[in-house]
Amino acid sequence: MQALMRAVNQALRTVLNPVRQLVRLSSNSSVKVLALAASAAIVAGCHGLPEKTDETATWNNGKLYSEAQDALTGGDFGKCAKYFENLEGRDPFGHFAQQAQINVAYCDWKDGETASADSAIDRFIKLHPDHPDIAYAYYLKGMIHFNDDLGLFGRFSGQDMSERDPVSLRESYDAFKVVVDKYPQSKYAPDAAQRMRYIVNALASHEVHAADYYYRRGAYVAAINRAQLAIREYRNAPATEDALHIMMLSYGKLDQPQLEGDTKRVLAATFPDSPYVTGKSRPGKENKSWWQIW
Repeated sequence: MQALMRAVNQALRTVLNPVRQLVRLSSNSSVKVLALAASAAIVAGCHGLPEKTDETATWNNGKLYSEAQDALTGGDFGKCAKYFENLEGRDPFGHFAQQAQINVAYCDWKDGETASADSAIDRFIKLHPDHPDIAYAYYLKGMIHFNDDLGLFGRFSGQDMSERDPVSLRESYDAFKVVVDKYPQSKYAPDAAQRMRYIVNALASHEVHAADYYYRRGAYVAAINRAQLAIREYRNAPATEDALHIMMLSYGKLDQPQLEGDTKRVLAATFPDSPYVTGKSRPGKENKSWWQIW
């Protein structure tokens, strides 16, 4: 039922979104009335459609699992999630149930349904804390949040991870940390550790973006506070180089030459090759984000 409702809602969104866009953009009241009427007609029409039959109703659990696996292998993740949900719903304590639960999370994630994927993997972790695949479950949770909000437009615009929701990144970090700390011998631990390093600098860069925002608007004390937060919380992150630079500039604007000089000495000692110290551009850094360089 959950899978069916999700499919219906997705279909309605696909049909109604252009109508809603027309209502939002049009300044003509007559056009708006017509668009709203069309929207109501579409919804009413959908309620009158014959209910789609469940093709899996006559399948036994073995066939349903086989078809779900085929959908997974073939990259049909919407069908994959639906079939595994059906399988879990039929026999929640049966032979296929545990694998179905974790596969639902994976298929939802690959299908772009990150909220459903996160809910499914949380349920699996809660119900099966000692499962042989628990390290993978935490790794998958980390991946779900690692890619959260990095949708179609983010990918094509080259969105920097540091510009995304830091709450989701912290959840990703926490999940990967469980893999690294509790299951260091698992095959997922090396990749989880590498992604943790990326996330640390993304979070540091998030604070640096905020510090830069305040600096450019003349809020120099606020800029210093955010830069100090980046340095304190993410001590070894490469983004602290930019944080120190913003602090140095802000102290200069506040006419604090001693603090400005102290910060510059720390910057020079920590990042001796920094262009903020040498005045020279760093090869390969021009027009690239930290994600592309590090």
